[in-house]
Order: sequence, then C-alpha cells, then structure tokens
Amino acid sequence: MSPQAIFLYEIDKSFGPNILAEYFLIKQELPIEILKDFAEKHIEKEYESAIFQKDEIRYFSNKINTTAIEKENLFLGFILKEDEDMVSIKSIFETIEEKILKDYDSDRKKMEEILKDSLHSILSLMEKLKEPTIIIDTINEKTKKLLDDGKLQEARELIDLGEDVPEKLAMEIKLAEQFLNEKAYKKAKKSYLKAAELAEIIQEYEIVSFLKYKAEEIGTLPDLIKESEQLYKTINGLIDSLHDNKLHLYHELNQPLNRLINISSSFEENEKISKLTELLSLCNRADKLAKELFNLDKKVKESIENI
Repeated sequence: MSPQAIFLYEIDKSFGPNILAEYFLIKQELPIEILKDFAEKHIEKEYESAIFQKDEIRYFSNKINTTAIEKENLFLGFILKEDEDMVSIKSIFETIEEKILKDYDSDRKKMEEILKDSLHSILSLMEKLKEPTIIIDTINEKTKKLLDDGKLQEARELIDLGEDVPEKLAMEIKLAEQFLNEKAYKKAKKSYLKAAELAEIIQEYEIVSFLKYKAEEIGTLPDLIKESEQLYKTINGLIDSLHDNKLHLYHELNQPLNRLINISSSFEENEKISKLTELLSLCNRADKLAKELFNLDKKVKESIENI
C-alpha cells in the first residue's frame, strides 16, 4: 500500500472546496473536477466517504469528525493507484485523522508537515508489516535506549520478546491476509486482532492501531455484502419502472449507484467499479435530459392552452 498523495481540504457551502494542505510523493495535479465531485457527494448528498475514478488513478475522500476542534466540513483525501488496498486505506484514515485533530493549525506549512510525516509513517508501517527484520531492528534500538537509561530488566524482557514475536506477528498477518483473500471475513478479523495483540507486546503501537482499525473494517464486510444485494434489487426495480416511461426515476438511481461504487471499492472489484461508474455517468446524463424533457413538455402544454 503506497498512496501517491494526501490532501486536507474544507468545503465552504457558498464558495466550494478549498485545499488547506497537500503532500505529493509523485508530482501531479489534483484536478478541480475531482474536488467539485467530492463537494457534491459530501455536501449535497451528505456522503461520509466518496470515490472518483479517472483512468488508472483512484481518488478517495472521507469526512473528518471535527467535533474536537469546532470546525465544519473538513475532509482528508488520498490519490491512489487503481489496485490500491482500500480496506487498508480506510484503516489508516482514522490514525491520520487523530494526528490532524491533535495538532490542527491554520498554518498551511505546519499542516503539510503533518501530512508528510503521516504519509512517510504509513510507508514505514507497511515495510514493517512485510519484513520482520525491520521490527527486530526497531526492538534493538528500543533495547539500546533502555540500557542507556539503566532499565536493565525492561531491556532483558524486550530482548526475549524480540526473539520470536516479530516472526509470529508476520505469520499471523500473512494468515489474516489469506483468510481475507478467501473471503473468510470472521477468521480474517480474528487473525488481525491477534496480530494487534502481538504488536502490543513489543510496543509497536502504530501497528496495533492500524491492525485494530483494519479488523473493524473487515468486520463490516459481511454486512456490506447484504447491503450490496439489496441495492442491486432496488436498482433493478427502478430500471424496470423506467420501461413505463417514468423518467424521473433516473434521479433515484444516483444514490444506490454511488453507494455500490463505495462498497465495491472495499472488495477491490475494479472492473465492477468501472462499469458502475459508467452506468452512473449515463444515468446522470439521462436525468438531465429527463428534466429538460419535462420542462419542454410543460411548455408545449402551456403553448397549446394559449392557442
């Protein structure tokens, strides 16, 4: 998992989206059309999270709970590769959200430094999860500090833990990912929580937080499957009604299609996302034409009455 960029922005109901801070690993533009799409989804349609796909790039945005800083309509966005692990992205969101809320400042440079540190922290975290030797090196550094501080007993305990816990942690994460790939979501959640317990033993608290959030996200997947099935039924029912020339129903398709796109992102169903996005675009065009036709029909009737 390696986001290409991270950005913090607000949405003013009168003036639209405004970037407060951004940090790019790969230099690129953040198209204004993306921010406008997010503004529509977050403000007009009141979606908590939003996704926009353009070519092979995926844009993800989520609302920040700003109760603690008394600021409205603050959002965190990511620029991702198409095949990015969205469950992991949603899992790290809350960790970064905590950092933003803890150190929030109106100074753009300070916030960009927080975003930069957060993104590099994510990359470091992902490397640790892949390679146990990196965790062992971290334990060695902590042990050295404990010895320098004269905390011999704590140092010995950490040395003992460092001999087998990192390997157990890596194996448990590998097992969790295997369960996830097999769609055994309850087993995957249980393994991620067990891995979080192992990470806590060796004081890798950032890994603990990430794994717990990921377990929570995976725990929601069975319910999302049920919701997805219900949404397809709703969409098919609306499409059947369109055969009776109930053209106003094109507008009703917007919300279930958007929700299906969000749900599909949690399951990495990229082909389905592409098809749903195309269908949503067609329905939006049809909705505009339906409204235009309705207005024309009204004018025609008024003209006939005036003859």
